[in-house]
Amino acid sequence: MPVIKIDTYIKADIKIVFDLSRSIDLHLVSAAQTNEKAIAGKTSGLMELGETVTWQAKHFGVTQKLTVIIADLQSPDYFADEMIKGVFKTMRHEHFFKTIGKQVKMTDVFAYTSPLGILGKLADALFLKNYMSSFLKKRNEIIKEIAEDLEKYKKILPL
Repeated sequence: MPVIKIDTYIKADIKIVFDLSRSIDLHLVSAAQTNEKAIAGKTSGLMELGETVTWQAKHFGVTQKLTVIIADLQSPDYFADEMIKGVFKTMRHEHFFKTIGKQVKMTDVFAYTSPLGILGKLADALFLKNYMSSFLKKRNEIIKEIAEDLEKYKKILPL
């Protein structure tokens, strides 16, 4: 099972970073390159414990759907979303937040199992793990950019 771990340091309040990380509206901005849309479940605002969202996006030229649930949430330190339907065999994305001085260390731990047995493992090695890492890093760059700029933050999540 591939596991991707990414640490991002953000100069902002932990609550701001936590809320942006579970914002559907922020996710739509950060995933614009895949034409991502929230098509079912919660489709805007902040995800809460037990809520689901179904995303539709184009990856590798193929339109795909992924439904996730917020499986765990302890504001403002942690939440996890898990796939309940989609292309992966399994998928769990954990989000950890810790204040260190005047910044927040945001840690993503993204664990998944590809479908198709040995073919899925081959895809992981050849391109999928790198693709997912890049996708998550781009998302985190957008979170950082918006969290560190109050005017941009207010456009996503009004105070």
